[in-house]
Amino acid sequence: MSKHSALNNFGRSGNPAFQKHFNDNQNVVGEAMTLDGTVNKTGILLALCFGGAYLGWNAQALIMPAILIGFGIALFTIFRPKNSPYTAPAYAAIEGVALGAITAVFESMYPGIGIQAIGLTFGILATLLFCYKSGIVKPTENFRLMVVSATGGIFILYLVNIIMSFFGNSIGFIHSNGIGGIAFSLFVVGIASLNLVLDFDFIEEGSEVGLPKYMEWYGAFSLMVTLVWLYLEILRLLAKLRSR
Repeated sequence: MSKHSALNNFGRSGNPAFQKHFNDNQNVVGEAMTLDGTVNKTGILLALCFGGAYLGWNAQALIMPAILIGFGIALFTIFRPKNSPYTAPAYAAIEGVALGAITAVFESMYPGIGIQAIGLTFGILATLLFCYKSGIVKPTENFRLMVVSATGGIFILYLVNIIMSFFGNSIGFIHSNGIGGIAFSLFVVGIASLNLVLDFDFIEEGSEVGLPKYMEWYGAFSLMVTLVWLYLEILRLLAKLRSR
């Protein structure tokens, strides 16, 4: 398939993040996004995240500031991808601080839970990457619709729970360690995991059609956001299981 044909197919893709940059991509000058470049930048972000986690582990008072700053940087990056070469590293480092502090809190209650959550997160990452590359899992339009819809539903549910918490209430099964609460956490972990497939597809398609070079950082950022979410959900699930 010629690059022109690939670009046309890419422009009609159901992935809104790619559609956003389709018009700019047709006039790309200079270096373009590559798979190897995105992998290297993902490694850089992971290293920064682990470095930030070391700081957060020893400074648990930074949990809330790091979460709020990280969330702000993430939103800015999503709406201004061209700044991702600068904002993606900042997000990874600050989110690492938050993860390190959160993990330290959980570790004080359930020793060993941190390494278990890390192992499961990267185990799921490796497994789904294998399934994606081997064609066992294919990101069809129906697959995308299912994952995006479920992710949006979870986000809305969490948002409602946060609003309810301001009035001293909550959605019980989200935090419950009963069968319903554990089943919910398993579902969320599953949806977070399937988002990795969309990230893989995002990166591969972007590399094939030659998106702008800065999209390597944006692709790595997208993968990092999913990994952070997946890790936190696995941590919550393990805590529920350990508390029974």
